[in-house]
This record gives sequence, structure tokens and C-alpha cells, in this order.
Amino acid sequence: HIVQPALTQQLQQLEEELGTLLLHRSAQGMQATDAGKLFYEHAQAILKQVSDAKSAVAQSTDKPTGTVALGIPQSASGALAFPLLKAVRAAYPDIVFQLTEELTGNLTEQLRSGRLNLAILFDDGQLGNFASKPLVEEELMYITRSDSQFACKKKSISLAKALQVPLILPSIQHGVRPRIEQVVRAQGLKIEHVIDITSIAILKSAILADMGATILPVSPLLAEIERGEMRACPINDVKLSRTVSLCASKNIPLTNAAMAVEKLVLELSRDLVRSGKWLGAEVLNSAS
Repeated sequence: HIVQPALTQQLQQLEEELGTLLLHRSAQGMQATDAGKLFYEHAQAILKQVSDAKSAVAQSTDKPTGTVALGIPQSASGALAFPLLKAVRAAYPDIVFQLTEELTGNLTEQLRSGRLNLAILFDDGQLGNFASKPLVEEELMYITRSDSQFACKKKSISLAKALQVPLILPSIQHGVRPRIEQVVRAQGLKIEHVIDITSIAILKSAILADMGATILPVSPLLAEIERGEMRACPINDVKLSRTVSLCASKNIPLTNAAMAVEKLVLELSRDLVRSGKWLGAEVLNSAS
């Protein structure tokens, strides 16, 4: 709702203040520069915090309102995302709930900048900058296509044996990969043959094409396992698991709405595990 000359003047003043171009101007229109994209991300985070501050002052504790943005990694969304979406809508109809599925590294940055109120993250020893509450411990299993040439010959498999086949794993900076690498090194072993894939959908396709096996929790591949398309096999000689935590910023206060969603995530995680709907997971203290 601003006329073009006034908008152009405001943009020029902003660029002068920042000392850099935010937009490329051409006959074809305008396109954000790298600096413009970065500034836009920070501006979004600032505006969200202003909105959250207004909501925090205005809302009541017994009927929370406002917007809550929660991020969830691809490999955990299968177990938690849809049940959480239904639970928030049922319990808090006045909360605008924004559920984002992203790679773990992207979630960390968005939570740090304030674009997310909450995020589900994996405790790799690097969560000290966040206020984190452990939810569940998920066992990692050796998973193949049911009739795969790489499938378990017995009911379980050793880590060394699992490392002998081509492994289809998330890239090194995402998800369970750092945890797997840590355990493998501690056992004096190496991952010799690996296919790096950051997309769960592509990883599933690669397994079903019998390009190799994976080491993951059951939850992201649960539908395929229940249909009999894939088979999960325990690793029998070493504890291989990941801790799933609910995280918030230490520097940005949670609104009443965000605290209500936080409590709901803790309760829902416990209920999903105890009902058997979150397979391969064990409830940790903060969710019990």
C-alpha cells in the first residue's frame, strides 16, 4: 500500500544506510542480491519477534493465541508431524500453528535467528546454545529392501558386517550421520562405501532400487516396513541410537502459545511411544 516513488526512495535510503545493494534493478524487474536475501531473512525474524512480543502481552494463559512456528527434521516427521498437527488443532484452535519440515542444519539456523519458536533437533553434543528438553531415544537399525541382496541373513547384524555393504546415508552435516560416524570411529572401523543423500524421499527410492542399505531409525521408513517393502534389522554388538530433543532459543522468550505447544509435544511424544506408534523409541525423563 505504498506508491512506487515512495517505495523506491525508502529502498534507496535503506541501501545507503546499510552500505550495500539489496536489489538488482534491470528492464526485466528487480531481483534480490545475496545481501538482500540475507537482510530479508533477518527482517523476517525481527518482525516475527515483534509479533510474538505483542501476542505475549495480549494473550491469556488459559486460552493462548498467536502464531507458533515449529521445525521438524525430515527423518522425524513421519513419527511426529501429523499427530502433532492434529493435537494442536484439537487442543488450541486459536493458535496459528506453522509446521516446517527441513534439514537439521537449516532448522538450527532458523531457531537461532528467531524465525522458529521451537524445533525438534538431534542431540549431537552441539545443543548447548539452546534450551533443550530430551524427548525420546531412537534406536538406529540396519534397513534394506525386503528381498535385497544386502538383507540380513539372521535376525540381527554386527556393525562391522553392516559397514561392508554400500550404505545410503544422510550427508555428513545432517541428521543421524554425525552420530553414526562417531560410533564407527569409536569401534575402530570405517565407512568404506557410502552414497550421500539429503532427501528422505530419494533415500527411500534408492533403497527400493536395491542400491544399498541404510542405518536409520524405523520412523522415517515405517510405512514401507509395514507394507513389507523394507526390512529393519537390529545391530547387535554396539548401542547405536539418537536422542531427539525439543529445543528453543535461550535468548528469545517463548510466548504462552509456544509454551502450550512445547508442553503438548512432550505429552504427545510420551503417548506415541507408550502406545507403540513411535516404533524403536524410548521415552526420556523430560517427556515422562
